[in-house]
Amino acid sequence: MRKFLIAGLMALTLAPAMATAQPGELRRDRQDIREEQRELRQAQRYGNPRDVREQRRDVREARQEYREDWRQYRQQNRRVFTQGRYAAPGRNWRYRPVAVGYQFQPAFYGQRYVIADPYRYRLPRVTGVNRWVRYGNDVVLVNTRNGRVVQVYNSFFY
Repeated sequence: MRKFLIAGLMALTLAPAMATAQPGELRRDRQDIREEQRELRQAQRYGNPRDVREQRRDVREARQEYREDWRQYRQQNRRVFTQGRYAAPGRNWRYRPVAVGYQFQPAFYGQRYVIADPYRYRLPRVTGVNRWVRYGNDVVLVNTRNGRVVQVYNSFFY
């Protein structure tokens, strides 16, 4: 009887630790999303409407799980997302929200504002001329050739 009680207490203490988003879990969630999208494309090509509906639901669920795990990671690692005060490149600058397609001046995506380690914030990997840049409390993916915004995460930093 005593062994069962000890095993039960150990399981209760380990359960919350196991429920937290582990670093590799987010990567696996992204892999699951890609796999579900592949299966959806296959169903759209060769399946019937019912298969397509089921695969769309699976993709939605995989994306939702990824968002929940990312939010949980962000909540547990608040200090990572707490940055110092943002210093704009110009004196007369005022923050204005930006959208995809907006064109930044080169000063806004200079070396001072580039996020050197996007994995630290669990941002998607970028290649080529795109860079993650801090803009106010937002994180913006910018094409450094033309300054165009490719993606925006508003209120990313606390």
